[in-house]
Amino acid sequence: MDVPKSYIAFFDLDKTILSINSGPLLVREAFKRGLMSTKDLLDALYLSWLYKLHLRDTSLLISGMGRWLKGITVDDVSELSEHVVNKYLVNAIRPEILTEISFHKERNAEIVILSSVMINICRSLGPHLGIDKYICTVMEVKDGVLTGLPVKSFCFKDEKRIRLVEYCKIMNYNLSNAFYYGDSIPDLQALEVVGYPVCVAPDKRLLKIARERGWKICDW
Repeated sequence: MDVPKSYIAFFDLDKTILSINSGPLLVREAFKRGLMSTKDLLDALYLSWLYKLHLRDTSLLISGMGRWLKGITVDDVSELSEHVVNKYLVNAIRPEILTEISFHKERNAEIVILSSVMINICRSLGPHLGIDKYICTVMEVKDGVLTGLPVKSFCFKDEKRIRLVEYCKIMNYNLSNAFYYGDSIPDLQALEVVGYPVCVAPDKRLLKIARERGWKICDW
């Protein structure tokens, strides 16, 4: 019989668990495999550039990044995700994050990836981390092919907070005992609702807020 978990720790993926952003790598490898056109590649790279420079609303940018997946088969996405994880992402896991995960697991915590990244990437990376659950973006599939749209919504900004709170309610976790590890201002809503917000190498806007509120800052 499984022993109930004592509390829960949520981790963002890009720039939190990983020291890099998985999106551009996924796009680049998809182009190499002939899964996207040159136009789609240029559009995706342009959106990525806008995202980095905070030149457009990040929710619109995340939605735009999903469009290049339209028309790709489920099998191709699964193979692509596994390839990107094994070639790039495993080596980009922050050693300090592995220490944090071990710390929580020793205290019988449930470990959850909460990320806007596609669940295919999260699941492929999970065994290297000891993850219990994935709350990520799931893309819509029709007749074995991705439509470019998410199921429900992209797991981003306030949607992260909504899913975090819902999961804690369903699993009977106390939010005041929950941890969330995030790196940037889109993580703010999720960080605000947990008892233990942790900012990992935060961007300038999140760093300012973290200092003002006395949140834990990990400058890894």
